[in-house]
Amino acid sequence: MYFDSHSHMDDRRFDGDREAIMEDLKNHGVGLLMNIGCDLESSERSVALAERYPFVYAAVGSHPDDADRVDGKLLDRYRSLAGHEKVRAIGEIGLDYHYEDVPRAQQIIAFEQQLELAEALKLPVIVHEREAHGDAMEIVKRHPDAHGVFHCFSGSKELALWLVERGWYIGFTGVVTFKNARRAVEAVQALPLERILIETDCPYMAPEPYRGRRNDSRYVPLVAAKIAELKGISPEEAGSITTENAKRLFAIP
Repeated sequence: MYFDSHSHMDDRRFDGDREAIMEDLKNHGVGLLMNIGCDLESSERSVALAERYPFVYAAVGSHPDDADRVDGKLLDRYRSLAGHEKVRAIGEIGLDYHYEDVPRAQQIIAFEQQLELAEALKLPVIVHEREAHGDAMEIVKRHPDAHGVFHCFSGSKELALWLVERGWYIGFTGVVTFKNARRAVEAVQALPLERILIETDCPYMAPEPYRGRRNDSRYVPLVAAKIAELKGISPEEAGSITTENAKRLFAIP
């Protein structure tokens, strides 16, 4: 069985065929999904999706692009949503310095506020970090009780190992299948398999041979197959181990 540990199946791009995709997942060996919020609206949709499908769990939180909306009222709403039995993480939260649609200072404040919420609720976090390695690691140091996954990992193998030493998991998307994915490949090769999660980040990041198309959770076995190739194991074993990793992180029986 495969666990897509980071999906956005609530995205409006799936409105025309979501139900058909969700029904077809079992034919691809995909048995569990973590659907991720990026703002209040997508967080609420994620919870609704988890209510509808028994194999779907949800995370709630504000992506760095939504950091300028994070205030006490929104944090209270996330706290309320996190009380739902299917909500198993706060996320995706973090820093994104690629576009800087929200000023860095505001991103940092929102990241730390949501980390503090997760710590208070004893929930893991799902971290989005892009071109902000230095600031993100300083924040991790300031929050030693926080734990979770750095999803769609884009850093070096040294950074990945540094995070794993502090109890974090590392998530890999279809990017690891790209021919120019040297850093992701090196990180997978360096990491213990027990700290790796697989994900689609759909509708983004479709793996080869579907690169450039709309991604969906049915493609997560292709990520597992690449991890398996790099680790010298079978795709089924990679799927099984990464599924157990995600279930452990998100406290799913």
